[in-house]
Amino acid sequence: MGSSYEVAIPAADSSAAGTGGAVVLEMIDIDKQFPGVKALDHVRLVLKKGSVHSLMGENGAGKSTLMKCLFGVYREDAGEICIEGRPVRFDNPRQALDNGVAMVHQELNQVLRRSVMENVWLGRFPQKAGLISHKKMYEETKKIFDELGIQVDPNTVIGKLSVSQRQMVEIAKTVSYNARILVLDEPTSSLTNEEVGHLFRIINKLRDRGVGIIYISHKMEEILRISDEVTIMRDGQWVATRNADGLTNDEIIKLMVGRDLKHQFPENTNMPGEVLLEVKNLTGKYAPTCTDVSFSLRRGEILGVAGLVGSRRTEMMETIFGVAHRDSGEIFLAGKKVENKGSEKAIKNGFALLTEERRATGIFPLQGVMFNTVLANLRAYIKRGLLSDKKMRSDTARMIENMSVKTPSQKTHIRYLSGGNQQKVIIGRWLLTEPEVLLLDEPTRGIDVGAKFEIYQLIIQLAGRGKGIIMVSSEMPELIGICDRILVMSNGRVAGILDLRENRYENVQEEIMRLAAKYV
Repeated sequence: MGSSYEVAIPAADSSAAGTGGAVVLEMIDIDKQFPGVKALDHVRLVLKKGSVHSLMGENGAGKSTLMKCLFGVYREDAGEICIEGRPVRFDNPRQALDNGVAMVHQELNQVLRRSVMENVWLGRFPQKAGLISHKKMYEETKKIFDELGIQVDPNTVIGKLSVSQRQMVEIAKTVSYNARILVLDEPTSSLTNEEVGHLFRIINKLRDRGVGIIYISHKMEEILRISDEVTIMRDGQWVATRNADGLTNDEIIKLMVGRDLKHQFPENTNMPGEVLLEVKNLTGKYAPTCTDVSFSLRRGEILGVAGLVGSRRTEMMETIFGVAHRDSGEIFLAGKKVENKGSEKAIKNGFALLTEERRATGIFPLQGVMFNTVLANLRAYIKRGLLSDKKMRSDTARMIENMSVKTPSQKTHIRYLSGGNQQKVIIGRWLLTEPEVLLLDEPTRGIDVGAKFEIYQLIIQLAGRGKGIIMVSSEMPELIGICDRILVMSNGRVAGILDLRENRYENVQEEIMRLAAKYV
């Protein structure tokens, strides 16, 4: 172990509950630089014992980078990190964990084919007489789960759990380390309201035990609901730290983006034209999937897709695009029947699919912006059997300009870009294929309020050019704010379609929720 590895910090005890006063963590004047990017510039953060301290800022503000410096993923270039007044510098995440610092990442990193309890105790299995004790492992896991109110069998294969259950398991794992400091990075991005409520109950239990919690989120209503203090970052710098009590959404937005956003959603004045896409009785081949889905989409129309977790919204999009097998049903584009048998055929037929899991299935993190931009359209750059580097650079430059992508260069690895800029690159990638129909699955997931506004503008502009847009979103205000109609899915079926242009709904959100529960 490195010489900077400090002695383990004692486990939390109940006497610290509710203190919210003693400082457990100080990050002082932290600097971090990547090639061409000053990610952190004299950032500071003070976390109190038994409190929830939210960290907010636009994508690219430096929130995740700051936490990775704390967790030993990155080594800060300058500054000091102190835990309970003691300077620390971790060489890797294991050292951080052994010193009571735990982090639950937005993208869960678990061994999906192993059991829940094996994932909790990975690398430190309980032993008896020199052998792994599965009985002790089960008992210790069950004890933590019972304490946190997690209804999961420790023997279950973790890959069979929902995202929310897997997230609860990851939090339980931090408890098994007796973490004094817990970082939660966008923990509710894939959760329903009920699941968010359960997560907050767990957070409150940990806070009562004296755990200091750093909570990263873009959802301001959640921030104001759960936080004691809020720190706001912008462009890699500390902007302000405020008590959550008394803060408003407008104040947070102004501090985050450095300007007022008077309207959360751009005005959509587009007038949809003739029918562009017809989906008739579409049913996927392998369960769980969509069943007997029928709807139409007009040119210039933004059709939102709402539904609860498990409503098969993503499965419907993937079946239309052809990456999920179709059992029956027909798809017509501009009156012509099309057979999307795989992504290559779908692209040729004028379809594009922006996937929900940007990091897992959208980007190639170790490749540059140019590679990620031209990837779906490589055939267009082949000249005499070779790829035309000049044309690829030209198209990438055009997309960077049109999409207002902030990047040091085309060669910059896309992983160094903010989430919003990564999303713009992927949308630009698909626009190079000149699609007629864009299937957007959670296009603003994990993106801050400023970048969301830019994505909304882009979607509305594309609709204004006659594209047909189908957009899945778990955020109802977003769907209501920019869509012309909303298709509501329930357990794989179309429960109803709301036409927002008619303005005949007393409470659209209540109507969406009523339809979402129709076939559950």
